[in-house]
Amino acid sequence: MRVAYNKLVRDQIPDIIAAAGSQPSTRVLDHASYRGALRSKLLEEAQEAEVAPDEQLASELADVLEVLRALAMAHGMTWEDIELQARRKRAERGGFDRRIFLEHVDQVSRPMPG
Repeated sequence: MRVAYNKLVRDQIPDIIAAAGSQPSTRVLDHASYRGALRSKLLEEAQEAEVAPDEQLASELADVLEVLRALAMAHGMTWEDIELQARRKRAERGGFDRRIFLEHVDQVSRPMPG
């Protein structure tokens, strides 16, 4: 029975599949396809983290972190570049420490310029 996955996997997954007696079919992506697959993988891993039970959350977050590192590297960024941007954004906009949930905004009507 053939099961289609059509997704980016960690480097040792084909070996693990073969060791379990199945036959994986793989290909190496070109750089542009790899970058796109990493973005898709980031969403996949974030969705898994979203629904993970608390006792599995650390493992799912580790997967998100691994994809983030690979995505940064694929775009020529260092992890330090990412940390710098995170610190800049925290300084400008804050973090999530205060647990603020924005419910809605009543916008003030302004006359159209003209």
